[in-house]
Amino acid sequence: MPNVTFTGHLRVPSADLSEVETELPRHIELTRAEAGCVRFEVTQDPNDPSRYEVNEEFIDAEAFRAHQLRVRSSPWEAVAARVERHDTVSGLSDA
Repeated sequence: MPNVTFTGHLRVPSADLSEVETELPRHIELTRAEAGCVRFEVTQDPNDPSRYEVNEEFIDAEAFRAHQLRVRSSPWEAVAARVERHDTVSGLSDA
């Protein structure tokens, strides 16, 4: 099975920026501690504080899906509810 990668960027509404900045470090910490997480990087654009570059890698589809499931019930999900996501996922199959 190939690794699953998730790359792209987030666009945070200015009204939500403070809350996102507060919750993001915990979200990163929890994700990096997940079984199967190879890489999880979220970096704020120094020229545009509302834009974050995202680079994730998980060992397989099962690990990626477990991450997605955990996030759905996390504080991050509520804080990032209005965040626009522009991303590409590779390594997932329909099988």
